[in-house]
Amino acid sequence: MSLPPERASELRELIQRQLLKMDVHGRIREVLAETIREELAPEHQQLSTEDLIKALRQRGIVDDVMKELKFVTDVNEKERTSTSKPSTHFVAREPPVLKKTNIDPTRRYLYLQVLGGKAFLEHLQEPDPLPGQICSTFTLCLHFRNQRFRSKPVPCACEPDFNDGFLLEVHKESLGDGSKMVDATTMLSICDPVHMVLIKTDTFGETTLVASHFLEWRSVLAAENGITNIAVELLGVGSESKVSVGVLNIRLEMYPQLSKTLSPEITNTQFTLERQKTAEKERLFLVYAKQWWREYLQIRPTHNTRLVKIFAQDENGVNRPVCSYVRPLRAGRLLDTPRQAARFVSVLGYERAPVIGGGGGKQEQWCTLLAFICRNKGDCEDHANLLCSLLLGYGLEAFVCVGTKAKGVPHTWVMTCGTDGTITFWESLTGHRYIHRPINPDDPPLVEQPKPLYPYRTIGCVFNHHKFFGNCQPTDAVEVCVFDLHDESKWKPMSGEAIKSVCSPGAASSVPPFPPLCASAIDAAVTSNEIELQLRLLVSEHRKDLGLSTVWDDHLSYLLSPALAAYELERTTSISAGNEEFQDAVRRAVPDGHTFKGFPIHFVYRNARRAFATCLRSPFCEEIICCRGDQVRLAVRVRVFTYPESACAVWIMFACKYRSVL
Repeated sequence: MSLPPERASELRELIQRQLLKMDVHGRIREVLAETIREELAPEHQQLSTEDLIKALRQRGIVDDVMKELKFVTDVNEKERTSTSKPSTHFVAREPPVLKKTNIDPTRRYLYLQVLGGKAFLEHLQEPDPLPGQICSTFTLCLHFRNQRFRSKPVPCACEPDFNDGFLLEVHKESLGDGSKMVDATTMLSICDPVHMVLIKTDTFGETTLVASHFLEWRSVLAAENGITNIAVELLGVGSESKVSVGVLNIRLEMYPQLSKTLSPEITNTQFTLERQKTAEKERLFLVYAKQWWREYLQIRPTHNTRLVKIFAQDENGVNRPVCSYVRPLRAGRLLDTPRQAARFVSVLGYERAPVIGGGGGKQEQWCTLLAFICRNKGDCEDHANLLCSLLLGYGLEAFVCVGTKAKGVPHTWVMTCGTDGTITFWESLTGHRYIHRPINPDDPPLVEQPKPLYPYRTIGCVFNHHKFFGNCQPTDAVEVCVFDLHDESKWKPMSGEAIKSVCSPGAASSVPPFPPLCASAIDAAVTSNEIELQLRLLVSEHRKDLGLSTVWDDHLSYLLSPALAAYELERTTSISAGNEEFQDAVRRAVPDGHTFKGFPIHFVYRNARRAFATCLRSPFCEEIICCRGDQVRLAVRVRVFTYPESACAVWIMFACKYRSVL
């Protein structure tokens, strides 16, 4: 392979920089001196270049240099429809060392390194992936004091090759101490753990929650030189929460180095006191909850059948008060309105917690927020908790509602109470909003009653981060319920102080802090174009199998874009706009005597083959894709709308025009 002169000089410069960075010249001098001592001293023969290269290869220095060089392609255009050859250049991959320029010398940092894993026995039989082969991967997500990190994906294996470092800032909450470097004693009082979530991504892009672990990092404060190595055993989730899934080798190091470390006795005493304090608070709350429940049952015996949920199990099988799953969450600049927040939550995937075995019973698993957003899908409770937290962040009085929908299926949704008394239901799985107008059962039969549009049937309780109310009205049917939460004859409240004792941030180490939302890493234009090109290929192949030729109309495809944008706008704001211009453009593009057919469909995943298979199951879409006739022209347009956490709404529209033959 020959390179142009400018590429050759660029490659030479890169290799020279890499050699200097790795101090290869110094290592070559050491090898040279060692080789001369061992091999040349007796005979005093001359040392050839080949001998030196051989010695460097034997010591792995050549492999080290090559490992640090990576070749990438540079694609400048955002939307590429041609198959022009992309320009290629060479860049250096950053070595896994700390960037000293990013360290504030007045702050403390915890450097957490993940140095491989072992005993992931579920992957014991998996062969090593071939170069370039798509395989299942592990990704480790971390959260610590409002900072989030994600490891590079590594192939799933019995001993996964994790090799990542994360620089966690250990800071005080108050700004007054911002310029003062915290000492070991102050850091010992910072009880926030490092929340680690392990996600498995299969070859189709489907994610699975493997483990969720809270790492106690403060043992490093008592370690000699401020460095400690620990083996972290990860336990499974849900029904496998007592089963080990693997072990991570972790190295913790303090920056700058502590001038004075604590004794292990002090740290262990602190941990014991915190556990005792947490356990006592949880015990007192449990005693109060039992008393509250007894009082609630004494109001009416039928209350025993109502869905009044005080505790829920998280992914680790730990029972926690439901109020601890909700907290005001501000999305910063990532989401602008409450309705946009509802749209974001609705495009996160819906998946019920997996159950091993039959029986049809539902596995209860309310995920912590980090586990939910890292895998980008969860059950209806996870969606409702996140939406309620976001609406609270926007200053609304929001509650999670626990009840049932049609056929008595348990369900959760969100409710907001307006200052004028308006009650609005928000369906977190779809983003739909419903105004609640209660039916008065005492009205005469001739009085026209409002027809409920919402799918909810019964409601047992409502809660947020500092309030909990049990429904004690004569009936729990949503359509006749009055949502005057201040009326204790209709809603039995829990003590705000009792809830605060176990659910406020920092009150108990069993309540994990909420992570901030992250911006999307998806390029909407590039992703839209990729899916569109894949769909064109799939349609052409499908029609070829049917003995049909395929002619694409690029102009008609482009004209479908405004319709897709209007559909997403309507889902977000409930406002329909731009339909007149779209219809006018299509009429101009379709000649007289021709017929136009279009079919829009919406997905929350980016797998083109899976989307195409779903489209073919619709008779309307299949009719367009398999269209027969005179002068058939096909069109397809894909529009990806990105949201935080790399969630996305994917709109696809297939269309065709053909001459009508009577």
